[in-house]
Amino acid sequence: MQVKICGLRRTEDALAAAVAGADWLGMVFVPERHRRITPTEARNIADAVRQQSRLAGTPAPRLVGLFADQPAAEVNAVIAQSALDAAQLCGQETPEYAARMRCPVIKVIHIPAEAGPECVDAIEQRLLPHRAAGCRITLDRLVAGVQGGTGQGFDWRIAAALSQRGHPFLLAGGLTPGNVAAAIAAAQPWGVDVSSGVETAGAKDHTKIRQFIQKAKAITNYELSITN
Repeated sequence: MQVKICGLRRTEDALAAAVAGADWLGMVFVPERHRRITPTEARNIADAVRQQSRLAGTPAPRLVGLFADQPAAEVNAVIAQSALDAAQLCGQETPEYAARMRCPVIKVIHIPAEAGPECVDAIEQRLLPHRAAGCRITLDRLVAGVQGGTGQGFDWRIAAALSQRGHPFLLAGGLTPGNVAAAIAAAQPWGVDVSSGVETAGAKDHTKIRQFIQKAKAITNYELSITN
């Protein structure tokens, strides 16, 4: 089970997440988001994480920048300046836009709060073009006016149906150390993505990060059938 810890702003939090076993670390560049950081700050985090991994002799987590409806040239420049591995697109970006990225892409598909299993076909039609373009997929809750992580959940039956149809995805939205095991059991995702769910008073909580990763990775009854 892949685990992504997102919304990182401090080097010490990123290092703690890496030591705890995170596979992906996310940093926010979405305009007007309170977790937004600069390319210089992100580069410092990236360098520290990779150095720690080299010294430990372990693979470094992949580093992801979050963007939403920003010019492609800007996204590519920030990815290069920050030395990141991938871009996560959280807005209305098209597959054609994603093709302009000079790095691997994760595309967020937002699920309305009121959506239920009857919406699976429509949601599948939204994600198929992005999968065909080579994007990984994140499923997250749609919240009006919010991009780059919502902290709110959606009906996991939608995710479960998409998983049963062979679509791998990162499950996001409202996950915590307390519910991540149930979420994985219900939705059968390829990975899980958390930000506010491992925070206390708006700051990353290292104990919650460790608990979240431990509980996510303890789920061993699901074998992913694809190679990533």
